[in-house]
Amino acid sequence: MKFVPTALPEVIVVEPDVFRDPRGFFFESYHADKYAAGGIDVRFVQDNHSRSSHGTLRGMHAQRQRPQGKLVRVVHGEVFDVAVDIRRGSPRFKQWVGVVLSADNFRQCYIPPGFAHGFCVLSDMAEFEYKCTDFYDPTDELRIVWNDPEIGIAWPISEPVLSDKDRAGQALAALWDQLPVYETPR
Repeated sequence: MKFVPTALPEVIVVEPDVFRDPRGFFFESYHADKYAAGGIDVRFVQDNHSRSSHGTLRGMHAQRQRPQGKLVRVVHGEVFDVAVDIRRGSPRFKQWVGVVLSADNFRQCYIPPGFAHGFCVLSDMAEFEYKCTDFYDPTDELRIVWNDPEIGIAWPISEPVLSDKDRAGQALAALWDQLPVYETPR
């Protein structure tokens, strides 16, 4: 199992060992001790599963008072997964990283608290699963507009299918007072 830091070092791509044979495959999708040794030493409290059609873009989402870390993976199809550092005062504030996750590549991505998260579906359909370090609270949600020019995410689609809530997302600058504050690592 490999734990690969991205251009945003707190965002980690997990490449599990996949054991294949004529029957199919087997891999550990989560093992607390191995993930802790790989830099993902957190407690997960909620699992979610979504299904979306081609061109759907979900994001960019975060929570204010109950920030969530997320361990995400695709169990069917393919997505372009994105994390954005939204911590005020961070040396990487507004920087983003994108990773292709698919049922075929088995990769996972850990997005820590303090980062906004979103994805767009590249295949005809995708099923997306993720573990969260805190519970979802709809009253605590931040929704950043998917195409905020201050962030400049290079999405691989130009006309995404959006929910009404995501269509009403705001620019990061308009959310300044609601963003988490960067804490210097010890």
